This record gives sequence, structure tokens and C-alpha cells, in this order.
Amino acid sequence: MKIGVAGSGAVGGYFGALLKRAGHEVTFLARGKSLERMKAEGITVENGGETFKVAGTFTDRYELFSDIDLLLFCVKSTNTVEVAANFQPYLKKSCTIMTFQNGVDNEEILSEMFGSGRIISVATYIQAIVTETGSVKQIGVTPRLIIGALDNHSAKHADEISAIFNEANIETFPSNNIIAVKWKKLLWNVTFNPITALMEAKVGAVYDDDGLYQTAMNICKESIQVARASGIEVEEDFYETIFAQGQLARAHQTSMLQDKHKGKPLEIESICGYIAKKGRELKVETPILETIYHLLYYQTSNS
Repeated sequence: MKIGVAGSGAVGGYFGALLKRAGHEVTFLARGKSLERMKAEGITVENGGETFKVAGTFTDRYELFSDIDLLLFCVKSTNTVEVAANFQPYLKKSCTIMTFQNGVDNEEILSEMFGSGRIISVATYIQAIVTETGSVKQIGVTPRLIIGALDNHSAKHADEISAIFNEANIETFPSNNIIAVKWKKLLWNVTFNPITALMEAKVGAVYDDDGLYQTAMNICKESIQVARASGIEVEEDFYETIFAQGQLARAHQTSMLQDKHKGKPLEIESICGYIAKKGRELKVETPILETIYHLLYYQTSNS
């Protein structure tokens, strides 16, 4: 299969490299120093006790993606509209777009631009970083993906893609209710990402301080109520699951915190703003979430 990767950082680089190693033709979109390094050295992946390197096509030219069958859309949510618009003139109509992004708003944006029948949504469970030397280093438990079509007519296609990924040693499971799955992941993200980014602390800090713990718990409970009001099937006590999962990631630096340390734009709108806006639409109050959202927005806007 001819595959494109938009966003060749930790997530895109990791999964793209595994697909390339499995024999697929993979084209990576990159820019700047990352592009120069990849052209010279390829992509090196550190995966547990294994290290491997793959070559491929590395480019910043969107026209080189005109014949791909599948696009792994791994860019930050802050860049969704810009990057999707750049791809629009070149992707063939039969090309499927898989969004690996945080939140649930990117599916709406991409569906408007390409049609919901072409979009596959992915809940991505991976801890990976790009090291100082440019390698993609996977840490923690084995990565896994849950994928699903937004359109019932595309469900079979999602199953086919799942099989291809599993053959590439990427643990992948199809779902017939992927938006509910993505919402549950969003609930974890909104609980821990904003507060750790604001305090510049790892997840464990939330458990070690009573005030932070209660703040995070309130954010979680508010967001669960928004999800339920949106028609998402999520248990009212789902916060117990989220906080149990958080205990397993005490040493983890959330993606929002990593972006802050790197001076990159934060996914504030997709992780915080979207839920707060939905809450206002559905008359569900989210005072603690909105407070953290405004504090973080002010801090990053004036730094």
C-alpha cells in the first residue's frame, strides 16, 4: 500500500516506520531541520530492546502525495486546517485519511473538508518521544490503536486497515463506536494535560498534592457530564477508571507539557476549549475546567 504520513514526529514517525519496515511504500511529510535529518539519516526507532532504521521518501512537497492510498494525519490539532487545506488539491478521491490526533473536533473538521466517508478515526495509546539525536523512542507499555469509521459504509475498510496494521506488528483493534472511544481518551487528556502543563509537572504531581488532585477530579467530573449530555455512552463514575489509569502514568509528561517545554503551540482548544464550548451549548456548567482553560490560555498567550 502507498501510505503518506503528515506529521513525522514521535507518533507519525513511529507508526510510519513500522509500516515501512513491513514493506509498504511510505512518504513522510516533514520540514526544516527534521526534514534535513531524515533525508540524510532516515528514521531510527528505539522500541523496547530493539533499534531499527528505515529509509523512505521525506519531503515538504504536498504534490508528492498525489498517488497515496492512505494518509496518516498526525499533525497537532492547532495545524489541522492549514495542513488539510494544503493536501486537498492533491489527494486522490479514493485516499483515506486516518486522524491520530487528540480530541474529537478534528474529525468534524476533516469530514467537512474531505467527506465523512473518507475519514478513519484513531484512538492512539502510545508513549513516545523524539530524542535529541532525532530518534523516535517508544517507552512504556506496548502501543495500541483503536480505529473506526465515521460512516457505516466505511466500516469494512476500517477492518481492512486494522488487518494491515496488525501485519506490521502494530496492535490495532477495530471499533464500531470510535467517537465514544475517542471521547474517553479525551476525558483522560482533559483531566491531566491542562493542569500538568499549567503547573509544569508530571502526572504524579496530581496525586501528591491534595489541591491539584481535587482540581483534576472536578475537571474530570465536569467533562464527563458534558460527554453524557452530548449523547456519549460513558459511566457517571468513569472518573474512577481515569484516575486508576493516571496512577500507572505518574512519571509521564503529558503531550501538552512536552509542547510547552518545546515552545510549541498547545492543543488548548481541542482538549479544553471544545469541552467548555460544548458545555455552554448543552447548559452543562464547567467552572473549574473553564478556569484552568483561561489561565493556561493567558499564560501561553503572554509568554
